[in-house]
Amino acid sequence: MKNFKLLYTFVIQQTLSCIFPIAIFGILALTKKINIPFIPRYDLIFILCLLVQYGMIKFKLETFKEFKLSLIFHLIGLILEIYKTKIGSWAYPEFSYLKINNVPVYSGFMYSSVASYVIQSYFRLKLNFVNWPKKITTILIALIIYGNFFTNHFYYDIRWYIILGIFLIFRKCYVEYHLRNIKFKMPVIFSYLFISFFIWLAENISTFLGAWRYPNQKLSWSMVSTSKITSWFLLVIISIIIVVNYFKNKENNLNINRAV
Repeated sequence: MKNFKLLYTFVIQQTLSCIFPIAIFGILALTKKINIPFIPRYDLIFILCLLVQYGMIKFKLETFKEFKLSLIFHLIGLILEIYKTKIGSWAYPEFSYLKINNVPVYSGFMYSSVASYVIQSYFRLKLNFVNWPKKITTILIALIIYGNFFTNHFYYDIRWYIILGIFLIFRKCYVEYHLRNIKFKMPVIFSYLFISFFIWLAENISTFLGAWRYPNQKLSWSMVSTSKITSWFLLVIISIIIVVNYFKNKENNLNINRAV
């Protein structure tokens, strides 16, 4: 019975941490079925995402400081999207007024929703990262990962060397989390893998709902390649590095009340 209660608490807290991503899935599904005259679908998605973001702050699911932090992820994602679509890695085929170089502005919310999940989990589960590498080391890792997403198209893709380095650097690091005032811990590498796998599943749902389209999905939908898990693995690490470095060692950073 005790284990069931702990599992129930974990599922509830994870679900609450996923409010923004879940809302985006709902918006994608809704806009796929319902058309509003004179408002392109991508623009409607952007408007609804803004309303969700406003609601999260209004109902104290997220603080304004956390919202500002998520804007960093929105910008990081948007820049990456502009580059990747330009070289044909994927596309947004539908018309939109709110596009930058053929990338709808709403796409940045896909990245900030990952940040929202990390931030929400950080507080709801009272995360504590033990044996976290030096700040300068994690910043360099994040910059190398992000840079490789751009250079791998005209230079050698070094992602597997980066992943090997990550396993070495984070091998002693683990994350503590709390359920019903009981402390648990897991290797931080496992948490990276766990999150990236579920984002890959979410990506399959998103492409099925027409959020964007890979070249092999041009004629009909098919599963997203499992190789994308490594991409999400690396992007998740960037997200966690930014969030942890921002909040770690800040006084009273775990005393923010979350709406339930």
